[in-house]
Amino acid sequence: MKIHLEAIRECLEGTLPGQIATCAPDGTPNVAYLSQVQYVDTEHVALSYQFFNTTRRNVLANPYVRVAVIDPTTAGHYRLTLQYLRTEQEGPLFENMKAKLAGIASHTGMAGVFRLLGSDIYRVLDIERVPGQTLPAPPRRNLLAALRASAEELRRVGELDALLTQTLNCLEIHFDIHYAMILMYEATGGRLYTVASRGYNVSGIGAEIELGDGVIGVAARERTPIRIGHFAAEYSYSRAIRDNLARSGAASQLETEIPLAGLAGSRSQLAVPILAGERLIGVLYVESPQDLRFGYDDEDALVSLCGGLGAAIVLRQYNAGEQSDDATPQTPAVSPAGTPITIRHYCENDSVFLDGQYLIKGVAGSILWALTSDFCASGRTAFTNRELRLDRRIGLPDVSDNLEARLILLARRLNERQAPLRIDKTGRGSFVLRAERPLELVDIPKNG
Repeated sequence: MKIHLEAIRECLEGTLPGQIATCAPDGTPNVAYLSQVQYVDTEHVALSYQFFNTTRRNVLANPYVRVAVIDPTTAGHYRLTLQYLRTEQEGPLFENMKAKLAGIASHTGMAGVFRLLGSDIYRVLDIERVPGQTLPAPPRRNLLAALRASAEELRRVGELDALLTQTLNCLEIHFDIHYAMILMYEATGGRLYTVASRGYNVSGIGAEIELGDGVIGVAARERTPIRIGHFAAEYSYSRAIRDNLARSGAASQLETEIPLAGLAGSRSQLAVPILAGERLIGVLYVESPQDLRFGYDDEDALVSLCGGLGAAIVLRQYNAGEQSDDATPQTPAVSPAGTPITIRHYCENDSVFLDGQYLIKGVAGSILWALTSDFCASGRTAFTNRELRLDRRIGLPDVSDNLEARLILLARRLNERQAPLRIDKTGRGSFVLRAERPLELVDIPKNG
């Protein structure tokens, strides 16, 4: 091919519908519009299969088709000669196209009509440009320079807490992305929890997402980036989760559900899995109030950024698990004065309430309960990550369950709540528990 597929990727963003020409066995031609022409790799594209119509019947009978696409920025026209190979009805590519189609359908008022039945995979045999005048291409942000600057800054960061914060800084400064969050994956519970966010009125620290819920959950489940250029109600994760809870009769759980951060008027979303090899570490999620804010080049750059971020997180997990400074020597405890803080712990799900207000649950709640129990029993304030990892009261399965991220989550939740109780790092893998008021512990057993 004289024209490479990568050179016309702007035509494959779904901004303008393509057209497909097919031929019936008797030679009758048929032309129809396409909702999506999706870039797969340098030699393949995927077309959206939504209806069993004339086009579908023709393709199954004669696998050779012509597709016309238009560059939305230059108005350049191109014709692709394709050969149908197969249809995928599940997996990363299907989920990616399904999410994009939901955004296109919502944007065009066709949400009740458009439904993806499959992703038809085609081999690209030829690409030709249709003669005609075009507009000059607009200037593009140098995302390679942004990626390099971010990599340089992130490699200098030592602690996981600082790594998460600096990642959000880099997105804002180098990528001009002002709304973002980082979620970590909890393998034992099959969910993601927010550990860092930027740009929102509320931080959403501690908020959880199940695998498969919304754009974030789908990206995590399929281990693939999901990018939507228009608002899609089907992928409006925060409202959907709470609506599902209410419908299931679990309204009582809402008091322990931390609301996710999010833009009320979000128009563009991109969720990128943070991977280390085949292991899911978490998800980077960015959004914007602008339609079509994130293109394929943003997706490519953030996938690369997340590849380095995943490796860096795993390295810090390993170092935190294998190395730690000795705990700070104990000094004679000064009993805090004032009204006691009532810390209520529910064994059912390790949820913890401070003075009747929900704080955290799960492993992070179990950690706080263990720390405060030791504090009340012996006045102990200094701890190390290593001993917590071996503490049977917490029950961490192994280093991959990310104790350090849970300590970051717990510390940030305490700070956000302005609680008279906090966790402060004192060295590598060591920290202290500081209480400004006496603690009163109440343990609620299961079914209690």
